[in-house]
Amino acid sequence: GVLAHLEMLEAQAYEAAVKQEEMEQQKEKLARLKARVRELRLQRDELRAKVDLQQKRQLGKEEVVSDPAQPRAQAVLEWKIKSVKAMLEVFYLTGISGKLTKRGVCFCISTAYEGTYLDSYYLDLLAKPEVQIHRHSVPIFIPLEQIAQKYLQTDIRRFLSVLSDHLNAYVGRRYQADQLQEHFSDQIEGTLQRNSLCDLLVFNYNVSSKSKTFPFNVRLLYRDLCRSLPTEVVVSCT
Repeated sequence: GVLAHLEMLEAQAYEAAVKQEEMEQQKEKLARLKARVRELRLQRDELRAKVDLQQKRQLGKEEVVSDPAQPRAQAVLEWKIKSVKAMLEVFYLTGISGKLTKRGVCFCISTAYEGTYLDSYYLDLLAKPEVQIHRHSVPIFIPLEQIAQKYLQTDIRRFLSVLSDHLNAYVGRRYQADQLQEHFSDQIEGTLQRNSLCDLLVFNYNVSSKSKTFPFNVRLLYRDLCRSLPTEVVVSCT
């Protein structure tokens, strides 16, 4: 009966994980589409500005410009600023917010689990001469350096998305471990054991049936660090 109950719980957890993953994929897809829409609108505005400028020159309503490249460079600069602002607005919808600084951008990644707000982590990026991390509050056991080497210089949106997945999965695992320890302390024997990344949880609990007590040992392993649910569960009865 106990094993059947555990199998049922595992099936429910797997179904919930699949649904949550589908929702996250839909949310990420929506954010990408909104970002694409904003980029296209900015390109449209830039083209309109160029057309207006050309028409003014043809009609002779514009004064002679000593340096023709100057208005073009100014338009490109304004377009880049608008692009960054649009990107910040899109990230805000996915729990990532940011603000422009004198030397780059400061991002804030907010984390939550099942609607419960948990922690926020900050990332200060420098824009020149190349994008680089100046300061951050990301825990040392999160593979920030590896993620940065893979995405930071080529796709900053992907970099922030992957980093957010790691942080949300970590705080989700930690939150579940805290809730388990808090609400089921009378059933757990001893202290729940976990490492700093919370990708390995080990605890013991007892199940009583009539006059007998069955001690169980549970080992939860999270091989996918971007998920808040275990990929491997081992339950043994001693």
